[in-house]
Amino acid sequence: MMVAIFAAMLAALALGWLGQQRLSCLALAIAFGLAAWLFQFEIYSPEYGFRMPWIQTEFDGDPNVAIREA
Repeated sequence: MMVAIFAAMLAALALGWLGQQRLSCLALAIAFGLAAWLFQFEIYSPEYGFRMPWIQTEFDGDPNVAIREA
């Protein structure tokens, strides 16, 4: 996937150098879209996802305990 992103960025650079501004901007937008999609895939993928072990999102106790103690 990174190859596709770099290819789109290279196409944007080459098109910009050749004076094709609209196509260059389109290729750059495609590269940005692919990069954003890859980022989202890597963050939310259950197999390849970004794990943050220091953040505990599961609660093992009674949810009313914190309310009664406060």
